[in-house]
Amino acid sequence: MTHQITVHEKDDRTPVGRPGPAPARSGLRGHPWLTLLAVAVGVMMVTLDGTIVAVANPAIQQDLGASLADVQWITNGYLLALAVSLVTAGKLGDRFGHRQTFLIGIVGFAAASAAIGLSTGVALVIGFRVAQGLFGALLMPAALGLLRATFPAEKLNMAIGIWGMVIGASTAAGPIVGGLLVEHVSWQSVFFINVPVGILALALGLVILLDHRAENAPRSFDIPGVVLLSAAMFSLVWALIKASEWGWGDGRTLLFLAVSVVCFVLFAVWESRAAEPLIPLGMFRSLPLSAGTVLMVLMAFAFMGGLFFVTFYLQNVHGMSPVDSGLHLLPLTGMMIVGSPLAGAAITAVGPRIPLVAGMAATAVACFGMSGLTPGTSTLEMSLWFALLGLGLAPVMVGATEVIVGNAPLELSGVAGGLQQAAMQVGGSLGTAVLGAVMARTVGDSFGDKWRAAQLPPLTPEQQALAEKGVQVGISPVPPGAPPKLAEAITGVAHDTFVSGMSTAFTVAGAVAVLAAVVACFTRRGENAAAGAGAAHV
Repeated sequence: MTHQITVHEKDDRTPVGRPGPAPARSGLRGHPWLTLLAVAVGVMMVTLDGTIVAVANPAIQQDLGASLADVQWITNGYLLALAVSLVTAGKLGDRFGHRQTFLIGIVGFAAASAAIGLSTGVALVIGFRVAQGLFGALLMPAALGLLRATFPAEKLNMAIGIWGMVIGASTAAGPIVGGLLVEHVSWQSVFFINVPVGILALALGLVILLDHRAENAPRSFDIPGVVLLSAAMFSLVWALIKASEWGWGDGRTLLFLAVSVVCFVLFAVWESRAAEPLIPLGMFRSLPLSAGTVLMVLMAFAFMGGLFFVTFYLQNVHGMSPVDSGLHLLPLTGMMIVGSPLAGAAITAVGPRIPLVAGMAATAVACFGMSGLTPGTSTLEMSLWFALLGLGLAPVMVGATEVIVGNAPLELSGVAGGLQQAAMQVGGSLGTAVLGAVMARTVGDSFGDKWRAAQLPPLTPEQQALAEKGVQVGISPVPPGAPPKLAEAITGVAHDTFVSGMSTAFTVAGAVAVLAAVVACFTRRGENAAAGAGAAHV
């Protein structure tokens, strides 16, 4: 049975009542597909930045005289700010309107990018990267909130599919565009490019975006909840970032993990008593929403954790430039670009469960296949596994997003969008940390034996420890001036050891993908998806 909705328009806000068909829109403002265009341009700016900066880091280090720790902070400062702020930023959108938070995110992200390009010291770069993370956190959940509120249920999956295609395309373009800009212009241009993109996104947003508001949208803000969740997320992500340096058994790592657990428990206790909680715990009574969140964590674990080593494999083992390695990854990102809208259509037709299970099964096969990569693997073989991985990931990116956002009531669509993005960040950080530990353990166990078996000159404990750190990222510890035969032997040992570690890491990633396929069996179409296009939770 279909209920008519009551719509009252005043300025750019549309409070919405009961679920029903989307009201017809005339003109530009609030048009669903134009809304998708405006949202896509803003999202493209953020996702492009996610991969483009990695290419610029070596140039930044050289130009500004930064230490390795400084360069790590350029990445970690952004990641921490983003992960800590996503859910809170989504709540801001639910409270004050997704249009407003999206536009503020666009302006702030572009301004912070310009400030980085004008920075003369690494401390300023790090500070403005943190600002980028905060404004990016405002932008991403708001984008999903706008799509959820604008599109009718039967077209929401296709919209999210195209949204995923934009993410895949900009992710793929990052290393290529970044490499070209750094090589032919400057590292500053990597950040300046966000300014014209931000201006375009702002212009489109001002003209096109319509701010939908649910009648029962939150009226207050849960400050204690924000503080507790932020502390919990910061402690968790910080422990994951530093675990490879400190060690998993180190007291500092365990301390931050313990603080994270305590803060999450206190957060849950507080949320169960708060009048208007940051994340109503009742959301997680929806088994599909909970399964979708876990699925997103596991998918990001396998994908981002495994991909972390692929870039080192291409550049340090095969000797490719950043641009060449980006081109070799095009089968992966290309299949994500092609597969995302197709996945959206399939999920609309048959629901998310079958595409999600099939997608994670394909991801698992691809991970197990990539565990067999060697230093001499051909481009064709690599491309086949990369393409299968992209094909498997596409329905998961689309379907898990729809399951999370579609099973949350409209007035919590921003929180749901923040939850989806936070799950990806935590999963990616966890995958990188755990698989990094797997690599370190494998290298530590086998490097010395392989070195001695090759009858290479003995190493002191200090030399071996230093060599193993390089081998963990595929770098050969060839001393300056080494004879060609010795250099070839050392390189062979280093690459064989790295590939052995990468094989183990991909095997673990494949096992996690199998677990994710099981979790995907508990998903179903969003119960509140019919509330899309301007309708609240039934």
